[in-house]
Amino acid sequence: MPLDQAEANALRIDFQARYHQFKLLLNANNRALEIMTELEKALEGNTPFGMKFIRSRTMGAYTRVYQIVKHLHALAPGKYKPLSDRLQAIRVELEALVNPHLGSDSEGPLTIPFATLDKTQADQSGMKMAGLADAANHLGIRVPDGFVITARAFRYFLAHNDLATEIQRRIQRAEEHGHHRFYTISADIRGLIENAPLPEDLESAIMDGYAELARQCAAPPHLAVRSSALNEDREGVSFAGLYHSALNVSRDQLLDTYKQVVAAAYSPAVMAYRFSRGLADEETEMCVGVMEMIDAVSGGVLYSVNPMDIRDRSLTINSAWGLPKAVVDGTTATDLFCVTRSPALKVTSRTIARKEQKYVCYPGEGVCRMDETGPDQAIPSLTDDQILALAAMGIRLEAYAGQPQDIEWAIDAAGEVVLLQCRPLQTMSPSPDGESQQPIDGLPPALYQGGTTASPGVAAGQAVRVLKDVDALRFPEGAVLITDRALARWATLLPRAAAVISEKGSLTGHLANVAREFKVPALFGAAGAIEKLPAGETITVDADGARIYAGVIEPLLAMNRKTDGRGLMTGTPVFAILQQAAALITPLTLLDPDSPVFKAKNCKTLHDITRFSHEKSVHEMFRFGKAHRFPERSSKQLRAEIPMQWWVLNLDDGFRTDVGVDHFVDIDNIVSLPMLALWEGITAFPWDGPPPVDSKGFMSVMFQATQNQALLPTVRTSMANRNYFMISSNYCSLQSRLGFHFAITEALVGQRSLENYISFQFKGGAADFNRRLKRVLFVKEILEDYGFHTEVTKDALRARLEQHDAETMAAKLKILGFLTIHTRQLDMIMANPAMVQHYRSQLLERIKTLLTTSIAHTSERESHVGTDQP
Repeated sequence: MPLDQAEANALRIDFQARYHQFKLLLNANNRALEIMTELEKALEGNTPFGMKFIRSRTMGAYTRVYQIVKHLHALAPGKYKPLSDRLQAIRVELEALVNPHLGSDSEGPLTIPFATLDKTQADQSGMKMAGLADAANHLGIRVPDGFVITARAFRYFLAHNDLATEIQRRIQRAEEHGHHRFYTISADIRGLIENAPLPEDLESAIMDGYAELARQCAAPPHLAVRSSALNEDREGVSFAGLYHSALNVSRDQLLDTYKQVVAAAYSPAVMAYRFSRGLADEETEMCVGVMEMIDAVSGGVLYSVNPMDIRDRSLTINSAWGLPKAVVDGTTATDLFCVTRSPALKVTSRTIARKEQKYVCYPGEGVCRMDETGPDQAIPSLTDDQILALAAMGIRLEAYAGQPQDIEWAIDAAGEVVLLQCRPLQTMSPSPDGESQQPIDGLPPALYQGGTTASPGVAAGQAVRVLKDVDALRFPEGAVLITDRALARWATLLPRAAAVISEKGSLTGHLANVAREFKVPALFGAAGAIEKLPAGETITVDADGARIYAGVIEPLLAMNRKTDGRGLMTGTPVFAILQQAAALITPLTLLDPDSPVFKAKNCKTLHDITRFSHEKSVHEMFRFGKAHRFPERSSKQLRAEIPMQWWVLNLDDGFRTDVGVDHFVDIDNIVSLPMLALWEGITAFPWDGPPPVDSKGFMSVMFQATQNQALLPTVRTSMANRNYFMISSNYCSLQSRLGFHFAITEALVGQRSLENYISFQFKGGAADFNRRLKRVLFVKEILEDYGFHTEVTKDALRARLEQHDAETMAAKLKILGFLTIHTRQLDMIMANPAMVQHYRSQLLERIKTLLTTSIAHTSERESHVGTDQP
């Protein structure tokens, strides 16, 4: 094999290996940030959790960051050794925090009575039962007496019969033949569970729990047996109505009913839901609540806020005669009552339905539907006193939990309210076009609606756009930061920011994590916000309601202060452990990659390591084109109608078809997105030739040429006609030597914006140092206007751009291609301000034309595609 061909093959293999490691690093980075987001959410204290949650998330974060470091070492062997030392030190500290509390799987109770259950035992009892018992034990709210059969009991039951192995074997077999097979294996799995015997000691524990419950009641009780899975009632993943509950169960049927509730964790609906939400079946752990059955006179559901609009603080109560099952299942007409909170609780509206059906308990066992309700059908199912009592309970539960609540309740035979269930209310963000929604009476129309809450809260301040580094230097105290991308480097501004608005970004990114750490309201994914929000004007950002208003909206700010209460987990020993563990994970102290302290040895947290590794991985990818010799004889010359030679080396899949032994390749055969964008900029306008040079400029050029003979245009050197593309479908490295200057452009552009980057280096010139420096600053200003992050060292310019979508990255590459051609020899006129201004205006006008033309072509192509569709 010829030497050049061997070098080319080695180059291809190296590129593919590096890009593979880069993508693996980014995947681990994303997962690490998702876990950190879960920890930040838990630190709000609003959701019950236990030590299992802390152990799984801390070790999960460590594992993902370990993978990140491993992939960075593969990209740059031996270069970042201190990272491993810092990672190991953090791991030791984390283990010291969580391992003393780690019990074996055989430890812990099989049942827990409600009287001793609270929110810190959610990983043993499930959130549903932990929340119910906690409301009784800490708020004095009446709930049915009962006990919970724990997660340890579930694991013990499955292990006793080797059911876990059998279940996973069937699920994996279904996955091999398509997930639609879940429906066919569900009955098989449920049959395995329902027919398996319970371990004797588990059976005894359950029956002992019933005996104790019977002693508390006036007579042997019938039971409500309800699911309380560990993954149930989580914010955003509720499993609402999917798991199984059995009502009015007798003592004799308790054990079989327990197995039925466990088996229902593998119903077709539950398995499909888990699959659609990306939840692992292996993580299913079903706790079961066993409680006294309340033979309700009436029952229903209470929402502590409007679920369609979190800023509508009125309470909504749906009610019907009999058991609340009719309301929960939506099987009958219900009464609707609305209650306002201020200045005092008041029933503001009543809609009384014709309630022709109701569910009641059979005298023996089970429930039945009555299709005749007699004269009660047109009567309100609640009195005003009961409505206000329910509303007061809802407000207490919301304040204690620190977030809106979805509450199931019943009215017993004595007319008293009994709480049956409370969980986080799944609320919806307003749609951008939802102008008709009015969150609070008297609010003005919103300037902007939409986006995702990345950090909760409300704040007001001057709207200040931060799109480049010079904007950050001018960012004032107490302003609202408005940007196009949620870049980590803007985190340095958060101590001064009132709020953050970004057109792109997600709640799992670096900036979102830091915003929550600093308790700065943040609204991300707010497309079009830069154009719609007036720069320099005061605005109010309602991150919870995903709305932005002109001026200072005091009612919203006051509401934000009122709801900024202590979460229900705050002050517990488990929460203290989470705080200590999270302090080693989520804070970000390495904010500025250009700072001299941005070093591996200064990483204090897992988030620091994640940030450092992400930054350096991009840097290592930037270095690929520069670090390798271009094997010219194994490349193809581009057929081009411009008087320069361009060579192309296909690293992977950059050609549409193989050109074989042909030494040339046509531009139509190139499929590399970044190369095509660069080429469009290079060829958009013919070069006008060197600018007219005054005598001083000419003498400067001649002097430099005498110092470096390689710069003389009459001398053939390695600097002449060497313009090399190394490409794949999404990657391009261009090394160009045009006249007296040298440029390297490297880009990765695909559909995943997180991976996209552009690196640009520009150096050289024929004039003296002062003119070359001015030319570099001239190019720097243009690039900064188009969003590039730039730095200048002597007469060399470096610029970069990252994490834009493919269309935006292509537009920026067109600008670089254009500037690479049209800034040649401009250093010779940099001492003439009038000529500098002339060329600046000319370049900017042509860039504008280039981008406008590109947009028009794109729209034309899209319209043709649309008409071609059947």
